[in-house]
Amino acid sequence: MAAPEAPKEEEVKEDWLVTYADAITLLMAFFVMLLTFAEYDIPAYQEAAAAIAGEISSEEVLSPTEVMMTNVQDMVYNMQADEVVSVSKDEKGIVIELASSAFYKPGSAEIRDEAIPVLKEISDMLVDPIYQAYNVEVEGHTDDDPISTPLFPSNWELSARRATRVVRFFVEGGMEPLRLKAAGFAETRPKLPNRDAKGVPIPENQAENRRVLVRVYPMSMDERAMLYRKLGIDDYSLREQPDHRYKKKTPNEEEPMEGEQPPEQAQEQGQAPQQAQ
Repeated sequence: MAAPEAPKEEEVKEDWLVTYADAITLLMAFFVMLLTFAEYDIPAYQEAAAAIAGEISSEEVLSPTEVMMTNVQDMVYNMQADEVVSVSKDEKGIVIELASSAFYKPGSAEIRDEAIPVLKEISDMLVDPIYQAYNVEVEGHTDDDPISTPLFPSNWELSARRATRVVRFFVEGGMEPLRLKAAGFAETRPKLPNRDAKGVPIPENQAENRRVLVRVYPMSMDERAMLYRKLGIDDYSLREQPDHRYKKKTPNEEEPMEGEQPPEQAQEQGQAPQQAQ
């Protein structure tokens, strides 16, 4: 009788190690990318973090910058100031555009009384601790009509004075000066052509070009460290923490998010300034 054959030893396959190694490599590259964003491109990091959180939770999640933009737009709409204040987004953060004719007297850097409530609402929002680590740059722009007065020899002085007047208003409202910057551009950066091909002024375009821009964008890591040292606080205590307030509400949601006031309890807002003709 023949001896039974010894059972064949099964070959141990380690193909899974290739997939595992690929996954680990991709994860390492992913976190290196996030670290790079966090160090050099804060807005891009916030956008990426919000997108990842949205994929994980299967809900649309807004970045802190997007939440701020939504809050400012809501404030402008509630104050019926949307004809003289516009809010947009660029690659760095948000841009709040103020129509000069509604906020300043002609040829002056003096803020109109009726424009103060709108500026105060903007200031109060930006002073909120959740936006503490955001830079605020104010730019003044004019049309190409020359000005020559003892106080404003040219549009350079007028545009710079209008920008610094807003900065002073923000400082007086409690904003940390280290966050602020003011610049005047005169007529050098128009939104629209001031004149037609024959050199004739276009009044409606000139009115659009007379404006003040408030640019709000996240600080770099070095800027944050400098701010926190000046304020004498922990470097990590004011970092934005993701929570449900950053989730975009669906049209069917009626209940306000935590930390937000219901519309019926909201404080009555002042009337918006009317744009001069």
